[in-house]
Amino acid sequence: MQSEVKTNSEVKPNKGIYRRFLKRPMDFILSLMAIIVLSPVLIIIGVLVRIKLGSPVLFKQKRPGLYEKIFTMYKFRTMTDEKDENGELLPDSVRLTKFGRMLRSTSLDELPELFNILKGDMSIVGPRPLLERYLPYYADTERLRHTVRPGLSGLAQINGRNNLDWNSRLGLDIEYVNYLTFILDIKIIISTIMKAVKKEGVNVVDQAPLKDLDVERSHSDGN
Repeated sequence: MQSEVKTNSEVKPNKGIYRRFLKRPMDFILSLMAIIVLSPVLIIIGVLVRIKLGSPVLFKQKRPGLYEKIFTMYKFRTMTDEKDENGELLPDSVRLTKFGRMLRSTSLDELPELFNILKGDMSIVGPRPLLERYLPYYADTERLRHTVRPGLSGLAQINGRNNLDWNSRLGLDIEYVNYLTFILDIKIIISTIMKAVKKEGVNVVDQAPLKDLDVERSHSDGN
């Protein structure tokens, strides 16, 4: 598989000036500007979520961040709390409304992550923050993905997103860590915007070919 942004996975993790001194200030400035510019959009979406889906407006979940430190990631809520007769939540495909699908397909549900970037939990570009329960299932080299802040978008997201298998997806995360530069970040940001406009590579629910990483790898170990 070839990346749209070509990198060299053989190089050692980049610890240059941009990564050490410039990336975080750029994240802070750009996320603050985005929050200010998009504040009307954030408010309108928040009100619509409250009306259509109820409270809480934000979906919060613990995710591993830089050096596997756990933080709370924010998204707009996209599903209802509908339950069956036993009090169990209905499947995601049932609880996901038309409005929620629109939020996901346009990636508008991820706008609250701008506050995670402002706080320093995340970066604009980096490996996507995955579930906390996946931590024991990474190979040693794959743990390098946590030597940078997780991102709103990353190399894997512009090269197939949820359509990638886990080895390819995590491999691209490591490729990003190895080749992290200002130019690469700019290319990923531009490509992300283009794909969001075209709605490319977005799986809303129950469409991704992937099993959960812990399920896939625990099953493989069992064999």
